[in-house]
Amino acid sequence: MTEKLKNLCSLYGVSGREEAVREYLISRLGSECRFSVDNLGNLIVFKKGRNKSKNKVMLAAHMDEVGFIVTHITSDGFLKFDTVGGIDTSVMAGRNVRVGERLIPGVIGVKPVHLLKNDEKNVFPEKESLYIDIGAKSRAEAEESVRPGDCAFFDSEFVTFGDGFIKARAIDDRAGCALLLQMLEDEQDYDMWVVFTVQEETGTGGAQAAAYTVDPDCAIVAEATTAADIPGVEGEKRVCLLGGGPVISFMDRSTVYSRELFRLVLDLAEKNGIKAQVKTQVAGGNDAGAIFKSRGGVKVLAVSLPCRYIHSPSCVIKESDLFETYKLIKLLAAELAQR
Repeated sequence: MTEKLKNLCSLYGVSGREEAVREYLISRLGSECRFSVDNLGNLIVFKKGRNKSKNKVMLAAHMDEVGFIVTHITSDGFLKFDTVGGIDTSVMAGRNVRVGERLIPGVIGVKPVHLLKNDEKNVFPEKESLYIDIGAKSRAEAEESVRPGDCAFFDSEFVTFGDGFIKARAIDDRAGCALLLQMLEDEQDYDMWVVFTVQEETGTGGAQAAAYTVDPDCAIVAEATTAADIPGVEGEKRVCLLGGGPVISFMDRSTVYSRELFRLVLDLAEKNGIKAQVKTQVAGGNDAGAIFKSRGGVKVLAVSLPCRYIHSPSCVIKESDLFETYKLIKLLAAELAQR
């Protein structure tokens, strides 16, 4: 599964530009999988299990990542941009990026320190002051490779380090995609619907459409969530811990999760010796916020991978959490299918 994650994190797919991720996933589907791609670009997959399901269970992970979109090219060839999804300016300045369909290398530039005013020296720069430098000398030269509306992506390699840690770009939510791809490759006890959604980072519109199409009874969202187990952060503000196993949420900014499913998944983890942890703050949101209100309503639960430095070019996870999350999602899917 680690190799799947590495391959997925090497692909570029800002919200609305998920084609490369979708094509890779399709290329890995076995002949036993039936799939379709809807008008938004969601990949919807059905795989028949050994047994027919009593309930229609949908598993979801989003293909898109946060990134940038070019809004203007200056007369001297620099690219002005806006963010696609939530990115803090503290992780932008000086970062390597790839721009446009040709993946032109670039760097996010910032005003030199000797030009900063006193009140600017101790704060992060405003997003509006940043730009992308692709080494062009003029607008005309830049336009040979880039146009407004082209996307830019963090450029960062996949690295393993320390005691089972992984650093990569776009772990949110290529980790979820890797988990669900593994589900599709393995034999399952029950019929299964898997959706790889688009545009989660810009409002969960893809999940809304996919859930309407599939019309599930219940759903599991495979995600990544913020871990703040770092120096200077204590107690509940740490949210979740790397090495603590999959993270279960009771509520976030868009969803109050099914109490039934919340208790069920924790019981499954305990009975099967799987590490699991409860998210200790109400924060963020994901595709569950769109799925639970589809049609007549869907019981939904998010099972997330703890991730440090999320929405940055250097997301960090623990490999053991990836495997524990897979085991728990597989058990939960089978349980929901037969209840």
